[in-house]
Amino acid sequence: MDPTIGSIVLVPLLAVVASLFADAIGRVAKIPLVVFEILLGLLLGPSILGWIPKSDALDFLANFGLAFLFFMAGNEIDFASIKGRPVRRASLGWLLSLVVGVLVGVLLAPDAISGVYIGIALTSTALGTLMPVLRDAGELRTPFGLAVTAVGAVGEFGPLLAISLFLSGRRPLSAALVLVAFAVIAGAAVWFASRGGHERFHRLVRATLHTSGQFAVRFVVLIIAALVGLSLALSLDMLLGAFAAGVICRVLLSGASKPDAELVEGKLEAVAFGVLVPIFFINTGVGFDLPALLGDPHALLLLPIFVVLLLIVRGIPGSFAAPRGSTFGDRSALTLFSATGLPIIVAVTAIGVDDGDLQKGTATALVGAGMLSVLLFPVIALTLRKRSADGGIRPPDPDRVPTVG
Repeated sequence: MDPTIGSIVLVPLLAVVASLFADAIGRVAKIPLVVFEILLGLLLGPSILGWIPKSDALDFLANFGLAFLFFMAGNEIDFASIKGRPVRRASLGWLLSLVVGVLVGVLLAPDAISGVYIGIALTSTALGTLMPVLRDAGELRTPFGLAVTAVGAVGEFGPLLAISLFLSGRRPLSAALVLVAFAVIAGAAVWFASRGGHERFHRLVRATLHTSGQFAVRFVVLIIAALVGLSLALSLDMLLGAFAAGVICRVLLSGASKPDAELVEGKLEAVAFGVLVPIFFINTGVGFDLPALLGDPHALLLLPIFVVLLLIVRGIPGSFAAPRGSTFGDRSALTLFSATGLPIIVAVTAIGVDDGDLQKGTATALVGAGMLSVLLFPVIALTLRKRSADGGIRPPDPDRVPTVG
């Protein structure tokens, strides 16, 4: 059989099997779905069974899935609920992570530029990966969940800015000007979306909710493609555009009636988490070069070091955003959630290897550490949260402005 045809069948099959495994094992232990998607991709990929080969077509779909993952992260963040103390402390923690990460990276790497790549990779938090985990665990709207969201928002957006400023191939001043230009365009789009008066748009959304037109979904795909294309045209990371698209669409669709908005949200979740995002995580497992890691003693030594560094460099500063009154177990859980990073690590290391600034063994060890963080940290964090005496309920934070609805 043509390997490409095999992939067309096997990748959707793995997505279904991963969901079945997560549901069956979830009755005993709550394990994030992405764990099964990555492991199944690794099992059937070139590293072990070789049933699913690496291919440009699969990479293309996986990149689209990654864009949708960041879109959903931007779309699901309720900025009003995390402003104040959560986002201030999360920002302070990320800046500390960046300083410590770059210093540690420079010490580990053969040259300064490699150290910058390592440092930025170590500062990421996979908010797009954590949001479904928090939602499935009922933690998305608890004070603890809001703290994770704040840490994840900063830990996802901050590295994207750092990539654009320091790893774009431009001088920092030139990169900053390009970044400002993108921010102005995205900000103008958010302002236009928030003005209201889009009745004709919302009428069209409502009229096609149950028809083959599906205007809302098509419009969202267009916004993602447009901002990702703009990011690439400006030599910025595409994930910046996808994240901004999520924010814009959230603001725009907030003007729709509540039933319409909830229905559109459900459709977007179905497209993202039912179709495209699983392809990204399965392809991450397929593309992981396990033999290269096992055959490189230096990379194999770096792997556990990077796992520990994710906890120290990103996890501990992330715990600064813990809600008042948090137990030690809660702070430990927030440390683990904060240190969970994979998508941006994949993006940073790919740029470094393509530009010849990062050794492939080091990149493989970083991606391996990111995979282990996704496989292990959320599971342990959820276990710690189950043991919390508050059951996920806390008094409201006085520094946070309450939201309506």
